[in-house]
Amino acid sequence: MEKLSSVLLVDDDSTNNFLNELLLKSLNVTEQVLIAENGTQALALLENTAGPAEPALILLDVNMPGLNGIQFLEAYQQTSRARHAATVIIMLTTTMDARDLGRLDELNIAGLVSKPLTQEKINSILQLHFQRQLPSHDPAADTL
Repeated sequence: MEKLSSVLLVDDDSTNNFLNELLLKSLNVTEQVLIAENGTQALALLENTAGPAEPALILLDVNMPGLNGIQFLEAYQQTSRARHAATVIIMLTTTMDARDLGRLDELNIAGLVSKPLTQEKINSILQLHFQRQLPSHDPAADTL
């Protein structure tokens, strides 16, 4: 499978970021995982990232201190239109308030995925948005 240029994880939970980075790298989705702990850090990181290093995928938490996921999306929409076409944004969340769901319908996201992130969820994102699929894994091959 062709790897994504990079993936940006935006979550205030360092354990989630660590586990998600480990999962993405172990599945060979990308070599480069960028991490921001809130929307402000994510916007700053994106401002300094361009060209081949620009994230192909942003996995964004909704509830964060400071600039939360929805506020990040509102600010992000004010940035370069070219970046919008090149980057897929998936919201990662545990629960969604009805008001948040209504606001997300107005913003430019590719979908919602419930936490925790799993191999199956990553494979689904890759298939739906990148026309790629994780290589099938045969557990019997591990014992040979």
